[in-house]
Amino acid sequence: QVQLVESGGGLVQPGGSLRLSCAASGFTFRTYGMRWYRQAPGKGRELVASITDTGDNTNYVNSVKDRFTIFRDNAKNTVYLQMNRLKPEDTAVYFCYARYHPYEYWGQGTQVTVSS
Repeated sequence: QVQLVESGGGLVQPGGSLRLSCAASGFTFRTYGMRWYRQAPGKGRELVASITDTGDNTNYVNSVKDRFTIFRDNAKNTVYLQMNRLKPEDTAVYFCYARYHPYEYWGQGTQVTVSS
């Protein structure tokens, strides 16, 4: 059974940090590209960051560049999103996504709220 289980969300003050984790099981994690998406209230789902299967290449949406870092540990079947200098506009549900064409999987999401 394929599972992507996110954790690490919560309430944080502006300027703070959080690290999201996504633990994968049920598929060959090391062959999949991984992504983090987010969805704010009333808005569509937005691609935040992506990483290749080996971890050699990463990409970020402009709004999080230099603040967020995506990385993975293939030995632990886990992908992470380190989020620094958080802003209120980063408030959203964050989703983990795995893709190896034609297969794709979604996690259930974890809430991140940035507020004072």
